[in-house]
This record gives sequence, C-alpha cells and structure tokens, in this order.
Amino acid sequence: MRLTILEFWAMNNPLRRCIQRRFEFRLFQEMGLTEPGKRILEIGCGSGYGARLLSTIKPASYVGIDIMPEQIERTKGIDLPNTEFAVMDATDLSAFEDASIDYVVVFGILHHIPAWKTVLSEIERVLAPGGSLFIEELPKTSTNMIDRLFHWHVPEAGFTYAEFETGMMDAGLEILETRAYGFFNSYCARKPG
Repeated sequence: MRLTILEFWAMNNPLRRCIQRRFEFRLFQEMGLTEPGKRILEIGCGSGYGARLLSTIKPASYVGIDIMPEQIERTKGIDLPNTEFAVMDATDLSAFEDASIDYVVVFGILHHIPAWKTVLSEIERVLAPGGSLFIEELPKTSTNMIDRLFHWHVPEAGFTYAEFETGMMDAGLEILETRAYGFFNSYCARKPG
C-alpha cells in the first residue's frame, strides 16, 4: 500500500530519522542485529535512512525495497558499499532466491499491507536457515488511534499483536524475543535450521 501524502511527510522528516536511530535501530541491535558480514534485506526502505544505519554493522550486502518509486528516488545519491535499492512489492520477493538472506529488517510498515501474511511467508522463504527477522509493528488499535489524531485516512489493514504473532509462527518463524515500547512492539524471530 502506498503512503498518503501526510504519512509520506511523516516518514521523511528529521524527527522520524531521530526516532529510528535512537530507539528502533538500537533496540534491534540489543536484540541481536549486530553481526557483520550478513546479507540484509530491508522491506519498506523508504528514503534509505535504514540503509545508512544498517551499514554501521558492515553487511556483506544490503538490498532495500519499497513499493513507492518516490521513496526509491530519494535513495539516489546514497553511496554505500554493496548496497542497492529497488521498487518492489513485498508480497512477491521472487527476485530473491530461497534461503539467500541472513537478516530481514522491517521498520514498521507491515501493518500497511493487507496481505501481510503473504509477506511473512515470503520472508521465511528468503531467509537462510538460522536467519533472523527484526521487525517492529503497531497493532490496528494504535494505527486507528493515530489515524483519528492525524487524519491520515489509512485504509483498514493491520492486525492485533496476537494475530501478528500467530502469523509469524504460521509462516514458520520462531519468535525469540518481543519488546514493547510506546505504540510499537519489536520482535526478533528466526527461521529454524
């Protein structure tokens, strides 16, 4: 799903980058997103700020995907080693071979995708055995409240945390850790193997 104009602005401003750097990325690091030399896929990479953060752990490769060409256009000029960006729908990761990714990172966009269970299945498919998913998400109660406050007019999508956790397990992912903060829960899940 594409972001509304207001959401696009909210996701591309200094406050959002500050929150991503100081809270979200640090929390993922505390949960184990630290090992260098990994093949990383970021789903919903937006303007590429996550790529800058993830480059600090020195990945073997990084691919950032986003469904919005406008977001990928904003990544132009990011010159990081072994980094590429592509316009791609997360429900179809067929550009990636089975078991070809070590870390999948999602900074809170899955609740925008009505077919989020399909995305989780695709994540499980592309993860190498023992590979990890680092994901933060909001439940639909939070997205509904934010929508009422800011009038973003987000189409109905999303899930409860119970539905989301069941969706991860149904996709074949093992939840290793969950941390709650503010409107979000962060998860570290692993593909067994």
